[in-house]
Amino acid sequence: MDLARPHGLSAQAIRNYERAGVIPPAGRTASGYRIYTGDHVGALAAYLGLIPGYGHSTAGEIMRAVLRDDVDAALALIDAAHVQSRRDRDTVAAVAAALVEAPAGPPSDRPLSVGALAHRLDLTPATLRKWERAGILTPERAKGARVYSPDDVRDAELAHLLRRGGYLLDHIAAVIEQVRAAGGPGPLAASIEQWRERLTVRGRAMLTGSARLAEFLERTNTAPPVGVTGGAARLGDQDRKSR
Repeated sequence: MDLARPHGLSAQAIRNYERAGVIPPAGRTASGYRIYTGDHVGALAAYLGLIPGYGHSTAGEIMRAVLRDDVDAALALIDAAHVQSRRDRDTVAAVAAALVEAPAGPPSDRPLSVGALAHRLDLTPATLRKWERAGILTPERAKGARVYSPDDVRDAELAHLLRRGGYLLDHIAAVIEQVRAAGGPGPLAASIEQWRERLTVRGRAMLTGSARLAEFLERTNTAPPVGVTGGAARLGDQDRKSR
C-alpha cells in the first residue's frame, strides 16, 4: 500500500508530516527503510480530513495531542473550534437582523456630540462610553470632547438594535467590526448569503474531519502499537532514495 499516492501527495510531504508530528513516527527496517502501518494510514486520513473544517494549524494541534495520548486536549481544541463556529453563525444572524431594520431616525450627515447621539438613541452618555470601552464605538476627540462621525452614528444605531435583541457587548463589537470591514451595511448585505454558505461548507467539513478522527481513535484503542506487525504501508518509491 502506498501511503502518499491515494491522497495525491509526494513522499516528501509524508516525511514533512511525520517531522511535524501529525502522523506517528515511522518504524524502520534493519536496512533503514521506513515502515508505515495501518495506524499511519488512519492518522494521515484523520489529519487531512480535519484540515478543511479546522484549518492546518488547529488540525495539526489536534493530531499532535492525539498522538501524545492526550485525547482530552484534542477534544478541547475541537470544542473551541465549534464554539467559534457557533459564534460566527450568531454573528451572521445578528448582522442580517440588523440590516433588515431601518435606523431610528434620518441618516446623520454631520458629526454629533455624545449628548446629541445619546438623545438620538434615547440612551445615556454613560452607555455610549461603555460601548466605546467594549470596542463598539471609536469616536474622535475635539478639544477633549467625543465627536461621533456619521459612520459612528451608524454603528451606534446598529449596536442599539442588537442590544435590544439581547446580544452581548463583545458579540456586538464583532458585528460592528464586520460592518466596518465591509464599508457599511449595504455592501455587507450582499455578502450575507455567501457568508452563510461558507459556514455551512465549513460545518460539514468539521463533521467529516471529526468522523475520520473518531475512526482513527477507534482503531488505535484496539490495534497493536504503531510499528508492530501486520498491515505495513510504504511511503512510496521515492522513500528508497532518502531512507
